[in-house]
Amino acid sequence: MTKLLALTSVLFFSFLAFSNDSKISLEKYIDTWKDVAINQMLTHGIPASITLSQGILESGFGNSALAVQANNHFGIKCHDWKGETFLKDDDKKNECFRKYDDAAQSYQDHSLFLTTRSRYSFLFELDITDYKSWAKGLKEAGYATNPQYPKRLIDIIERYELHQYDVLGANDYLADNQSQTQSEGNETVTPKETKVSKGKKTIKNGISAQKSESTKRKVYTNSNRTKYVIAGKHDTFYLIAKEYGFSLRQMNRWNDFPPNKDVLSEGDKVYIMRKRKRIDNAEVEQKIGQMNNLWELSQDLGVQLKSLLEFNTENKPNVAMTKAFSIE
Repeated sequence: MTKLLALTSVLFFSFLAFSNDSKISLEKYIDTWKDVAINQMLTHGIPASITLSQGILESGFGNSALAVQANNHFGIKCHDWKGETFLKDDDKKNECFRKYDDAAQSYQDHSLFLTTRSRYSFLFELDITDYKSWAKGLKEAGYATNPQYPKRLIDIIERYELHQYDVLGANDYLADNQSQTQSEGNETVTPKETKVSKGKKTIKNGISAQKSESTKRKVYTNSNRTKYVIAGKHDTFYLIAKEYGFSLRQMNRWNDFPPNKDVLSEGDKVYIMRKRKRIDNAEVEQKIGQMNNLWELSQDLGVQLKSLLEFNTENKPNVAMTKAFSIE
């Protein structure tokens, strides 16, 4: 992505000088994708101006080889991708990039890429129209290594007045978010205490489950009186946070997500309240050898990771497990 960004930055505005050689003009690109960007803003909470400016910069407004041949407008590399791929020289020779059936999928995947990786979670605490802070935050979170990345995004947004699309979508987004938060605050959760709608309750192995009518998702309570939900297929941190009316930062804090926990897997426990400090010593000692690391044990028991780390240090510390968590 670094070489692609550097090359795009040098040639970016010069593209306008030979638009006859370009299949898509910058203005046409904006007109084509502005509604998609606004939709992504309403669905995922990413400013439309940021999505558009990144697409413009990363893809040479749709004319780069990666955009033309792989429908990839954001330079997203393969990582854990299981779909088709496109090989291209970047920081290294023949690096793997994601390939899409159409460019609209690239826009959707860009949103999922940001909302499912915890290192970007702080961005969603920003005002949805604060494109300058978003641009700087993307660089801070490691989306790009070029120190000029924020400035280039901001220049594009202001030169082509892309911030107007943030304003167009902001009222709808904020109204929807406020309405959903109020609804879920009454029926499902508040910042201080998790609540669920009345429904059938089942108890098994010390775990109770109650169906939330407002979200159609089961809320479980473990033996440590800690409430959580189970991540389904394609669930994201953002979707669950929005569903229950709290922030990504809260969810990260409640779940002690380690840096490598960027993507939710089906079956993951996601706590919708702060985990307990209380530890059942016998239960911890019984399970401490069954888990790969302390974070998994923390999620399994509904106990704050800090408490487990203190317990592990004081009670014949399991050095391997402590190191495993630290490394990850």
